[in-house]
Formats: sequence, C-alpha cells, structure tokens
Amino acid sequence: MTKVVFLPDNVTVEAEAGELLLDVADRAGVCIPTGCRMGSCHACEVEIDGGQTICACISGVPSGKEQVTINIYFDPTW
Repeated sequence: MTKVVFLPDNVTVEAEAGELLLDVADRAGVCIPTGCRMGSCHACEVEIDGGQTICACISGVPSGKEQVTINIYFDPTW
C-alpha cells in the first residue's frame, strides 16, 4: 500500500499501486475536476511529487513508493 497525500488540504489515504488517482481522490473525498475522463481535455491535471504534471483520470498510483504527494490544480477557465 502507498500513502497518497493530496495538497493543498493534506488529505491522506492509502491506495494500491496502479489504482487510478481520480478514484483514490474520490474515495478520499477530494474533488479533482474532470471532463473527458480519457486524458484529452487535461481538466484533471495534477502535479505528482512536486514535479511532473499528469492527468489523474488515466494515471495510476506509482508502484514501489511508500508515499506520493498529489498537488491539485484548479484551472479557473475550465
């Protein structure tokens, strides 16, 4: 199991490697905006571990990590 921390509110939940980040967020009560749910519209973009920006609807929890930090972005134009 991997500890997933959602910023900016520091909501923490346990997740299995490969579980979609959007599903993990939903289970934790964290709202990530979505549109197409196929990674095309980029409405669900989040930053993982302070670096790479990914689409939460098509990206799973990475394997081999004890903790992953997800920074939620809200696009005001979406």
